[in-house]
Amino acid sequence: MTPAVSNAIAGRPGIALVSFSQLATLCETVAPRYGDQARFFSIRAGYGAAVAALRTHIDAGTVDVVLAAGSNGAYLRDNLAVPVVMVKVNGFDVLSAIAQAISLWPGESIGLVLHEAISKELAELGKYLRIELRQLAYRSIDEVRAAVDTLSAGGCTVIIGPGMACDLALRAGLHSVFLYSVGAVEEAFERSIELARMSRQKESKRVRLNTIVAHLRDGVAAFDESGQVEVVNPAMLELLGVDRTQDVNAQLLRALGTQLREASEEGAAQEERIEQMGGRALIMNSLPIVDHGIRSGTVITAQDALVAQRIDRSLRTSQRPRHLVARHKLADLTGASAGIDRVRRLAQASAAHDATLLLIGESGTGKELVAQGVHNAGDRRGNPFVAFNCAALPEGLIESELFGHEEGAFTGARRGGKPGLFEVAHTGTIFLDEVGEMPAALQSRLLRVLQEREVMKLGAGRATPIDVRVIAATHRDLRELVRQGTFRADLYFRLNLLQIALPALRERREDIPELARQLLARSRGKYGLSDRTAGEHDARILAFLQPLFTSYAWPGNVRELENLVARAAIYLADDTWGARQDLREIFPEFDDIGEMSGETRGALEDGARVEPRARPAPTREDVLRALEAHGGNRAAASRALGIGRTTLWRLMKSPPGL
Repeated sequence: MTPAVSNAIAGRPGIALVSFSQLATLCETVAPRYGDQARFFSIRAGYGAAVAALRTHIDAGTVDVVLAAGSNGAYLRDNLAVPVVMVKVNGFDVLSAIAQAISLWPGESIGLVLHEAISKELAELGKYLRIELRQLAYRSIDEVRAAVDTLSAGGCTVIIGPGMACDLALRAGLHSVFLYSVGAVEEAFERSIELARMSRQKESKRVRLNTIVAHLRDGVAAFDESGQVEVVNPAMLELLGVDRTQDVNAQLLRALGTQLREASEEGAAQEERIEQMGGRALIMNSLPIVDHGIRSGTVITAQDALVAQRIDRSLRTSQRPRHLVARHKLADLTGASAGIDRVRRLAQASAAHDATLLLIGESGTGKELVAQGVHNAGDRRGNPFVAFNCAALPEGLIESELFGHEEGAFTGARRGGKPGLFEVAHTGTIFLDEVGEMPAALQSRLLRVLQEREVMKLGAGRATPIDVRVIAATHRDLRELVRQGTFRADLYFRLNLLQIALPALRERREDIPELARQLLARSRGKYGLSDRTAGEHDARILAFLQPLFTSYAWPGNVRELENLVARAAIYLADDTWGARQDLREIFPEFDDIGEMSGETRGALEDGARVEPRARPAPTREDVLRALEAHGGNRAAASRALGIGRTTLWRLMKSPPGL
């Protein structure tokens, strides 16, 4: 075997010309005309010898297509993994060969040796031409010999057929005409080149795909419809624990046989199934391969569940909005009173465990600050901190916000669906403020989340596991609500595993001056106030507010103190403020503890103290009277009562008499 025609320029497809007769010479004559389009290798052998010779080229990747003819080509097609193009004899070639035989040897009996089948039309043609024309078909090299012998014995003196038939005829002393024409060979060359190009492109895509698949961290294995492995990447072998020194295909079929069988029986994709294989949990997906509408195989992917969990944590961390970060720490709890020291100690102990925590206290006592401090002092710090006010939205919106929804779950649902706040808080903490205001219908759903640690989106078919710590807060007496039947007892006991009661500001008055100083400094920066005379200015404001520190009821607690200090910092910004403003209108809180007399005004200059008249915290009836007096204006009513709008809203919703 020698490459009689070679043009080894990289990038062009390789075509092997296989023949051991006159066809080889004809092909080698035609090949140079196509030298700029392909590389050609001449293999002067046939059948088994040709297969052995070609495998070397095929394994080396230098042969893309084989060109052959007759039974030799049919044999190669059955025994090679590359395409085989046959040199086909058309009607013109046969007629041309018959005409040549008649011209050279008129009156002689002609025998045709054709591959696979004889032609009835040619039998009729002999009658019209008044010549004796016999045909025999062959399918193997032995049948060629038998055909020539039979025709010779039957009186045929001219043999028309393939190269081997011509060679046998010459040896028998007969005339011969080579059946294959230059045109037939050229047509086969053109088909071979086009097929080789397509084969190259297909192989290039296959190699590229295999390269991509080989670098995937997820395991991938593709099977044909009969279950034979077509592609498998190293990740899949590693995930399944396949021994590469043994039969890889057999091990894959043993490991993935169940998935293949179920995928074939069900005929649909199977996604995100958890399977235990090789001592680890794998997330398996089975997808059908459909080619032109017909199923042609199955692709199975596998992912280590631990890797998926790490990716999930990374995504949640990187995509977490900035507002889902807890800013405060337990050190931000200002005060040295016994009450606040107790809160600080209980919060520190609660942070060491993941148990559900219930914070109880009036509005404005710092329940969210404590919740953030507990989160930042525990193992979940750095993960999401999600706060939600259960009294802020209607029942339908609360359910969607907390638990999420799938696309199309209800009219107006977000396209693509929406994760609930429990999902957003995964691996972190969710703070449920005003939990006592949660509608009864949603209390059972919250209870299930606390029990099962999974949420069911609106419109979803399955639950989503979550890992969150729940911190709840309320200003209501939940025990009393349980007795009244408006709050589920089982939910109360779930929430009340750990409990911290936050003292009202009036119960820790010794902490108020220090709190006021810190809030005053914060207001100065927040509202762009001058720092030039900050020390003197702050001292005078604190002296002015001192009567409120000692006697005011502080129904709005720290939030109200912050508002009052900010108001004083803004309005009382220079030395003449007492003369320019009606202090009673600016600071109605003084009316709650006594008239603002000249003595009180004098406190602006010398810090003298005024003994006030204490007034209890506002009630629902006080709120209704204030609203009536101010024409329903809630902002004005809140200022008149010295409370925040949230407290006003809460008192409006409270039962009569509270």
